[in-house]
Amino acid sequence: MSKHVLERLQARFADQVEETHSNQGDDTAYVKRDKLVELLTFLRDDAELAFNLPVDLTVVDWYQKREPRFEVVYHLYSTTKKHRVRLKVRVDEDDARVPSSFPVWPGFDWFEREAWDLYGVRFEGHPNHTRIMMWEGFEGHPLRKDYPINKRQPLTTLLGEQK
Repeated sequence: MSKHVLERLQARFADQVEETHSNQGDDTAYVKRDKLVELLTFLRDDAELAFNLPVDLTVVDWYQKREPRFEVVYHLYSTTKKHRVRLKVRVDEDDARVPSSFPVWPGFDWFEREAWDLYGVRFEGHPNHTRIMMWEGFEGHPLRKDYPINKRQPLTTLLGEQK
């Protein structure tokens, strides 16, 4: 794969692309969150790029290894152009939020809910920002590297159980 995707992205969003790298078909761009939805829309709608398949969205927790602590990672693929790109958005622990990609790709709905539930990164503007893996009374975000492994959670009642 060429660096064509990264070059187009940098040409259109020069002030939003912090850095890029490309290695053996693995194109990655670190982008600012400010215009993330506009950038994702461009990747989907640009005829030369045509990213039409949102593959994955996850979070990396760099706890005590680097700052900012979190990276929100988007994997996109073009089924017509046969290229892929990875976008990474760095977010601080104290301000762990990014705009929701739901308006661009509704298929990222559950991915965003899972990332919030397990890592605590908030997706602003998401239409159903509720837990998807843990129960509503769960305290904390269990995939954070500083989550206390032996933490006790509030008790819940099972469906149909009498009190």
